[in-house]
Amino acid sequence: MIRLPAILLLCLGLLVARLAVANEPPPGLAWQGDFVQGGMVVGVAQPGVSLKLGERSVPVAPDGRFVFGFGRDEAAILPLGISYGDGRDFVVTLNVAPRQYDIQRIEGLPPAQVTPPPALLERIRRENAAIAAVRQRNTPRTDFLQGWIWPAKGRISGVYGSQRILNGEPRQPHFGIDIAAPAGSPVVASTDGEVALAEPDLYYTGGTIILDHGMGVTAVYSHLQTIAVKVGQRVRQGEVIGTVGSTGRSTGPHLDWRVNWFDVRLDPQRLLPKQQ
Repeated sequence: MIRLPAILLLCLGLLVARLAVANEPPPGLAWQGDFVQGGMVVGVAQPGVSLKLGERSVPVAPDGRFVFGFGRDEAAILPLGISYGDGRDFVVTLNVAPRQYDIQRIEGLPPAQVTPPPALLERIRRENAAIAAVRQRNTPRTDFLQGWIWPAKGRISGVYGSQRILNGEPRQPHFGIDIAAPAGSPVVASTDGEVALAEPDLYYTGGTIILDHGMGVTAVYSHLQTIAVKVGQRVRQGEVIGTVGSTGRSTGPHLDWRVNWFDVRLDPQRLLPKQQ
């Protein structure tokens, strides 16, 4: 067994700790963002660099721009592989800060409110597959760099990461922010993008729009009463794309707004200005 000198071990330990706490980019990269569960990081790399976050390749634009994000339950330590194109390969250890989420337990619900009827399962699978396909889009635009505005005005009635346990069965966590507002209130594009999906009646989310913001970043607008855009249409930040509704599996008028990096669910509220 090879034993390293104590002073070398100490130096290595201090270096790893420094990188883990500060998440400093190595030479040839620059980044800024939220190194926390649900956070997004944007950056730029020198030409020829390729990146891999855990097991997923990170697209890098020709000008070196890139983006990646962390899921709700992301591991505390995540490796970022960096290949410089000249034979140099490195792994940077990223430290992802954990969060605590609101967990609610509700018992005594009728079974139909917990599990969809079997006759609807095929429809749900088909709709989920269509949404999953949109989330895999990797277009070269970088609309996400523009910044984000609130997509609707109203009271925050649901937050990212919360979860319900119904009749003892854990349900899928909530991956967006709910904004309660009167039915018919305007919903606007939070940043520039292209309409990748516009469906008036999905089982879970009712009237639904997905905007593609480039490089795997998409945003979902759900439970809409009306839809004012079509697939393939380019929209600008602040442009009205629909209205608040209570369609799909909804108990009242609100907008459920979500942001994804491919299939990684990000916390949209962390992208927004603090005030509506």
